[in-house]
Amino acid sequence: MPQLRDSGNHSTAPLDADTVHEMRSFDRIFGIETEYGVSVTGADSPCDAGQTAMMMFQPIVAQSRSTNTYIENGSRLYLDVGSHPEYATAEARDPMDALALDVAGESVMRDLALDAQRRLRAGHGGGALVHVFKNNVDSAGHSFGCHENYLVRRFVPLKTIERELLPFLITRQIFTGAGRMGEGGFQITQRADFLDEAVSSATTRSRPMVNTRDEPHADPDAFRRLHVIIGDSNRSQWATMMKLATTHLVLCVIEQAGREGRESGFARFAFADASESNHKVSRDLSGVDASFAMADGTTLRGGAVAVQERYLQAVESFVDGHPEVIGSLPRTDARDVLRQWRETLDAFRSGDVACLSDKVDWICKHRLFEALRARMHGDVSERRFEQLDLDYHDVANGVLYPSLCRRGGMGRLVDDETVAQARTTPPTDTRASLRGRFVSEAKACDARYSCDWTRLALTSPQRLETVMLDPFDANPSEQFALMMNALH
Repeated sequence: MPQLRDSGNHSTAPLDADTVHEMRSFDRIFGIETEYGVSVTGADSPCDAGQTAMMMFQPIVAQSRSTNTYIENGSRLYLDVGSHPEYATAEARDPMDALALDVAGESVMRDLALDAQRRLRAGHGGGALVHVFKNNVDSAGHSFGCHENYLVRRFVPLKTIERELLPFLITRQIFTGAGRMGEGGFQITQRADFLDEAVSSATTRSRPMVNTRDEPHADPDAFRRLHVIIGDSNRSQWATMMKLATTHLVLCVIEQAGREGRESGFARFAFADASESNHKVSRDLSGVDASFAMADGTTLRGGAVAVQERYLQAVESFVDGHPEVIGSLPRTDARDVLRQWRETLDAFRSGDVACLSDKVDWICKHRLFEALRARMHGDVSERRFEQLDLDYHDVANGVLYPSLCRRGGMGRLVDDETVAQARTTPPTDTRASLRGRFVSEAKACDARYSCDWTRLALTSPQRLETVMLDPFDANPSEQFALMMNALH
């Protein structure tokens, strides 16, 4: 296990009053970074995926002069290593806001793909189709990620997060896994076979479950950004909401223990070998049959469900004693999240996971695969399963997932109107609202500008810059007002 350390990028300035309040609260900033896969079918001549991805970004480059930009809703859009289009949601204080932004990202990628497809057909035939996959593995065995970001209080040591949160992240995959047909049969999660370590500061040469690189994008004396890599990319909106909301509640317990200088109690759930346990969870479709070697030398039976039940019980007790946790999520009912969490685990306990097929990606896909196998009397090629799987994750030209949504086979939590609004409108209660306003005005004025998570810079018609270190702060500063005035 690698040693964990902070990068030491701390100041000596005292924390301001707002930051002190945020340190004492259970408020959270959420974000989702999604890497997409690209391919082309039906073309009269070969089309390289990298060239197709660049073609998708040609309108972005024409407007922003870069393949790395921020859009009107405050989110980041860029072309990542390996020619993977990537979309990182703007800062959100609520899982439902993060979900709306995430689904808006699917819509953005769809439009970029269909625009590239129209141009591609001019030179490669009218049958060319551009596919953009919101999944985590391609047919060549390459893996790409979906990363979750949670702002956590600096007083919680990284070693504590590793020890107390990893068992939860590994076992929550029974309701957040996207599922795939692997060499040994169906698996719950797409990422398990591609994760090398439990924690690491690297993301390319090794694939850890949690990344420890210290980039808080906030006051480094107060916060750290927990960068979770273990999760799958979800089409299920319910799964996206639940993985954010349940992880938030577990982090609340860990943070409060840190405030009080005591143990949260989650350390007793630590696995002896996180990677081995991750593989076991992925292959146990029942959720209750696997057994785990624990760090304390004992063996835990009852599968991922047994671990999740222990976390849930602790969180339920904590929320009862700390009702202020309910108010930490502005638009998501934390008690309803707890109810759905328990109902999900009860479904696994009863063996009736079919009732979750409209919520859990892997259960939905497994049910479809088994129905196809039965209809074809078992005579189904691996290629056919792979095609069905990819179509489910294709946000540009896929038909399976939209069909499921129309027929009630997969539920939705955000409607089309909400998604359309989230494409152009950032959350109003984080600094993303300032970034979104700035980007919209700068584009409308055809101004030269740049920005990142904490900084906005205008280079023409005037040179002005403002820093936004507090992600919770949506109030415009004097310097921000000057920049906006300069655009008019």
